[in-house]
This record gives sequence, structure tokens and C-alpha cells, in this order.
Amino acid sequence: MKKIIALIPIVLLVLVAACSNDKVTPQDRFDQYVKHWNEQEFNEMYNMSTTTSTEKYAKEDYVERYKNIYEDLNIDNLNITYDKLSEEKMETAMEKGTAQFPFTVEMETIAGPITFDYKATLIVEGEEENANWFVKWDPGFIFPAIKDGGEIGLSNIKPERGEILDRNQLPLALNDTVHNVGIVPGKLGSNPEKAKQKISDLLGMSIESINKNLDAGWVEPDLFVPLKKVPKSAEQTLNQLWEVSGVTERKVTGRVYPYGESLGHLVGFTGPVTAEELEEMDSGAYSANDIIGKRGLELLYEDKLRGEAGVEITVSKENEEDTILAEKPVKNGEDVVTTIDADLQMKIYESYDGKAGTAAAIHPKTGETLALVSSPSFNSNEMGFGISQSRRDELQNNPKQPLLNRFTSTYAPGSTFKPVTAAIGLNNESIIPGEGIEINGLTWSNGEGWGNYQVRRVSESNGPVDVTNALVRSDNIYFAKKAVEMGSEKYVNGLQQFGFAKDFPFEYPIETSTISSNGKLNDEVLLADTSYGQGEIQMSALHLAMAYTPFLNKGNLLKPTILADAEKSQVWQEKLITGEQATLIQEALRNVVAAPNGTAKGAHIDDLAISGKTGTAELKKSGEESGPENGWFVGYPTKNQDILISMMIENTEKQGGSAFTVGKVTELLKAVK
Repeated sequence: MKKIIALIPIVLLVLVAACSNDKVTPQDRFDQYVKHWNEQEFNEMYNMSTTTSTEKYAKEDYVERYKNIYEDLNIDNLNITYDKLSEEKMETAMEKGTAQFPFTVEMETIAGPITFDYKATLIVEGEEENANWFVKWDPGFIFPAIKDGGEIGLSNIKPERGEILDRNQLPLALNDTVHNVGIVPGKLGSNPEKAKQKISDLLGMSIESINKNLDAGWVEPDLFVPLKKVPKSAEQTLNQLWEVSGVTERKVTGRVYPYGESLGHLVGFTGPVTAEELEEMDSGAYSANDIIGKRGLELLYEDKLRGEAGVEITVSKENEEDTILAEKPVKNGEDVVTTIDADLQMKIYESYDGKAGTAAAIHPKTGETLALVSSPSFNSNEMGFGISQSRRDELQNNPKQPLLNRFTSTYAPGSTFKPVTAAIGLNNESIIPGEGIEINGLTWSNGEGWGNYQVRRVSESNGPVDVTNALVRSDNIYFAKKAVEMGSEKYVNGLQQFGFAKDFPFEYPIETSTISSNGKLNDEVLLADTSYGQGEIQMSALHLAMAYTPFLNKGNLLKPTILADAEKSQVWQEKLITGEQATLIQEALRNVVAAPNGTAKGAHIDDLAISGKTGTAELKKSGEESGPENGWFVGYPTKNQDILISMMIENTEKQGGSAFTVGKVTELLKAVK
């Protein structure tokens, strides 16, 4: 009687809703049942089940099972449809007290859509005025495959991460076999603390971390306890580890970076996703055990590299093959093929020999980025396989800042910027080819408004100075005078045409090059200083390299690219100078190296003609007579013009200034000719 009382409100509701007569029909009841089901109201569905169903399945188990399955499988867009009974079948059902409704269930799941057909039988239970229709429920209503038992399984198939390749298909980041180094506790020998100390030193792990792994609840004396993954390239470390009692390994797949430090900043590394990262991402995009790009290209192209996990929903029964209910195939990550030349990148990085600086190498005719170097750097393998806190502290406290990505940063370009000023002046006709101006002495000031400030040049001129002579001799006064002559508005407009104060059109995030702290040059001294790459002007090594492309492409400033399948020779800004003006600057850049009074005589060698421009950026503070200097050189082969290197080395004031950098670039161009 308990159950009949509980159903009275439902019966009354249906009786009120019935329009043909005052008897409840199986159609009315199944309509109501399906409504509850579509809305996932499992309590109400249970209350509409037959006595035999409720005796077999407790309400709590029934409701929890439905909820858990629907939640675990991310069931959404549930839709149950069926054909209504004809009038004849309705009469027969009312007479016999039983009715059948074939129905179709459609749903979206984590593994894709599932559709199935099943049949519901309704019977009358109760007597006289308390009689009503109830559904004979069984697990087949969830999925027909589990009607007679079975376990629903959910399997995730992890995708294989795409690899990062250079222009020659050499791997910059790949999936390879690595050594998962660990300990069998019972075999640590007679002095386990001594063994753990040696393991700690070799793996860069703290004793506390090792003990934490060994103290896990599942650990047994004869079980393998993993500690850290080590790449095959760390052969010396591995050989020393194998000598320690109790140390063993399991071969697993891991992310490996063959070029180590030379590509650390550019390629980046991967690591386990953190709780903070999970909170910031779309729900379900990652799980706690997933690997994610942390820096560099690994982070930039994460969506392309990671792929999509496969999902399989199955029903398992003893002594039977699994039944697949739904399957979403795994989608492995895509490879990212770059324009980078890994060997060139490594040569440039090694040329720094630990000194701080940055360099960019491009193909000046196509805009392809061949190298992006930041020195010193970190080893992506060390970062990816787990770096100790002491080692991280060592990197963070290093005065050369190996964790700073210098190729994304901006710097004062010094005199390497003078060809840009020359181009701006030639374009707005404030500089006329062959027209010289008289400059006397080594210093110049433009009157009382400048106070005691004077522009200084390195050498005096013999006769009038024109733009070619000024570029060859790197005459600060000539460019300062010309910038003041053309005025702030024209000069700033020219700088903007060269990409200053604009987003840099490159997939890899590079800082925007700036004209000054406020974007203006209203102060005449600042205008003068900017003309020769000092003042407050800042640009990246890559932007500086691209700023030379108009001289080699009849006035067109190219866009840099880093993906191998990107369109080549894309134009960022058109016709900044004429073809004749571009030729004039090209010839001047050759004479910077080849002429007796050129500033890059160190690049004048017999077996390779080189063109370029030197630059020394002084970093002294106001009131100081001297300070640190960054030595710059932008150089390229005069004939082939298939590579251009823009290089800066920090603190060259005691090493010959920009001449030191000239030597480095010259050796690199010789090595790749």
C-alpha cells in the first residue's frame, strides 16, 4: 500500500490531463516517463517502474547508477523518441492491461554519438481506482548491451605529440626512448643513505624528493620506484648511475631536445600540466596527468602539437569480447616544420662562448627566419625532465640571466640603425644622393637649447659629407643634422613605415619596437640621438634584420616567417625607397667593409665579399663618462644574399666594441657560404 499512496499525486495529475476519458492510458504514462527521462529526472523514473523492477533494483542504486554513467560519459543532448499507439492498439492495451512502445534513444557522449533502439513494456498495477500503468525497467534502458549484465568501460587513448622540425627535417623536439631511472629499495646495499646521496647528486634531485617517492604507500622492497626521466644523450650520467646499487631503469617515451641549450629559448619545453593551468583552460581540455607546452614553440603551437585523445566506451562481459558502444579515434598531434636551420642556430649560439647577447638570421630575399638565438640559455632536456630547485636558483641568480629570452626583447641598435635613417631621409628627400654638407670637428651642438650636450663622431671628414660617406665612416653628426633638418613629424612617420610602434608581424611573440618612451621625438636632442640608434629607440635583433630587407628587395620591407609552409617573400611595407636608393645603400654597406675608412674592415676577407654595418650602443647613464657597450653587426654575403645575420654581444667595451661582433659574424658567414 505504501507505493500506491506515493503514486496518488501522479495519478491525479494524469487524470486531470486526460482528455479522451477519465481513465489513465499507457500513452499518457509513457509520455510522462519519457519527459522525465529526457530531463534526466531519475527519481521520478524509478517511481514509475513496476514492482518487479523496484524489488530487483533498489532506488538508491538505480538513481546513482544512472547519474554516474551519464556524468562519466558526459551524456548530453539526450533525446528519446517513439511512435504513439494507434486507436486500435490503445483499445487492445487497455483491455489486456499491457502495452509496448518501441523507442529510440539518441545522445552525445564523450566518445561521440550513441543511438539505440529498445522496447518498453507497460503494465497495470494496483486495483480499481488505484490502478495505474508502470514501466517494466531493466538495464537495457541504459544500454541494450548491459541488459543481462556487464561493466561499462571508458578508455582514453593518449595522442602522440607532434614533433618540431627544422627546414631540413632535423628534429628540434621529438618523441624518443628515454631512461626512467629509479630504485629498487631492497637492493640499495649496506649504506642506503650514501647511495641516495650519490643518486641525488647525479639526478639533481634532493634527498627529500627521493625519500618522498620511496615512502609512498604502495612501495615494497622489491618494487621499482621511478625517480626521474633521463635522455639517452646524458650517457656519462647514466653510466655513473648504473654503478650505484639498487639503481635500475624502465625504457619509456619522452620529449627529447637534441640541440639542448642552443635552441632552449626558441623551442622551449614541455611538462605536466599544473593545477593553475587547468583552472585557466576550458573544462575537459586537459586532465591532471597531461603534458603541455611550457615555453617557446612548444607553447606557441600547443594546439597543433598536442592532438586529441581518443575515447572508447565499451561493455565488458566475462568470457566475451568487449562491445564498443562509441568510439572517438585518437588524433595524433601534427608536426610543426619551421624555417629554422638547426645547424646554423647551433653555430651562432656556440660562437657566443657563454657571452650574453642575441642574434637573428634570416633569408633576406624570402623573409624566412633561419635562427633566433639568446645567449646564455638553458637546456630544454633539463627543464623538461625535471629541474631541481637548487639548479633553478642557480639559473635565476646567474648575472648573465640565462632564463631571459633576449631575442624577444628590444635594445638600442646603435649605428646599425643609420641605414634606416638614410632610407627615411632619401624617401622624404631631406637627403639627396651625392649632396654633401660641411661638418667641422668631432662634435656638434645645435645651439642654446641643447645646453652642454654635443653629438660626437669617431673621425673627422675631409670635405663635405654625403650619405654614402656618412654610412661608410659611421658619422653620427651627419645623421643628427639630417634628422633635425627633416623634423620630428617626417622622421617619426618614416620610423612608423619601418614598423616602429606597430605590432611586429611574426607568429612568435616579439616585443614591439619603440621610438621613445612616449612614442614622440619632440625634444630636438632626442631626435638627433635617435637618428644614429641611441636616444630611447629600441628594437629586436629580428626587426633590425628585417629593416635591412628593403635595401635588398627594391625598397620592400618583408614580413618574417617561421613556418616552412608559409608564403615566402611576403611584403610588410611597400616601396619605402626606390630601387636606385636601395642600390645606393647596398653599395655603401659594401664599402663599410671594403673601403679603407670603413668601420667593418674586420669583415674584409679574400674568399668572401661581405656587406654590413657596425654599431656600438652605449648604455651609460646620465652624467657618466663611460659605461657598458653592446656591440652590433649586421652582415650578409654581397653576392648570394641568401643569409643576413643581425648580432649583438653585450659588454664589448673591453673587447674592441663592435669589431668583436664583426669577427663573430664574419666567421659564421664563412662557415655557411
